[in-house]
Amino acid sequence: MSLVSTDWVEKNNSSLKIIDCSWHMPNVNRDPYKECLDSHIENSLFFDLDKNSDLNTDLPHMLVKSYEWEKIVSKMGITNKDRIVIYDNSDVLSACRCWYNFIYFGHDRNLVHVLDGGLKKWNLEKKKTTKKILEIKPSKYISSEIKNLVINKSQININIKEKKFKVIDARSRDRFEGKVEEPRKGLRSGSIPNSSCIPFRELINNDNTFKNQKEIIKIFKNTLGEEMTPNVVFSCGSGVTASVLALAYSLINNKYMPTIYDGSWAEYGKN
Repeated sequence: MSLVSTDWVEKNNSSLKIIDCSWHMPNVNRDPYKECLDSHIENSLFFDLDKNSDLNTDLPHMLVKSYEWEKIVSKMGITNKDRIVIYDNSDVLSACRCWYNFIYFGHDRNLVHVLDGGLKKWNLEKKKTTKKILEIKPSKYISSEIKNLVINKSQININIKEKKFKVIDARSRDRFEGKVEEPRKGLRSGSIPNSSCIPFRELINNDNTFKNQKEIIKIFKNTLGEEMTPNVVFSCGSGVTASVLALAYSLINNKYMPTIYDGSWAEYGKN
């Protein structure tokens, strides 16, 4: 139940912790926080994906330390027992990265959901939004890292030879094949040796909902073959759209725990 519908959220709103995790690519002139202030689902909290990442590295969206995550989530008034729904108003489905973060830091994966279709579908259905700011009562959140859900560059390099897990890149095929420049400065074009590419948009419908299970299975089998191994690591530009693939794979493989190369091409592609 990683995905929940707009109708379900509308019905259960008062019993949920709802998070707006909108984020936009660096070359897009949009302010997700301002957009959230102007219009959000009732009882929403804003999660700043840039600020709530490791600020002591030049790599974007790297995981924070465990104690930092506890501070971030406690300030949001979220407890370990809360049922969380995350949405976004983003073309890159950034809610999925927040979903991954909560699972990495030990929140019960059965209590963390992404709103299928996000704010785009919510607005298309003319469901209620508000400008009202939610009053927050701080909590005492306790994190419990699942450290094997993150892969580092050294492990990626070793795996190029040993091939113990599959690496799938969520960027566009043109970026993966090095046909276009990267949107971030200081990065070469191309991809990790022996990796494969499934552009995340191939898994998403026009209304930003995920494709059905049958379609998702077909897409992954075209890359992984019939085996559908649980030993899959997802990468992208900065760890955001990799999480879209991770969520999609979890929809068709109950044993899969989302595993991300956190540095992604922002690290591997440095000049």
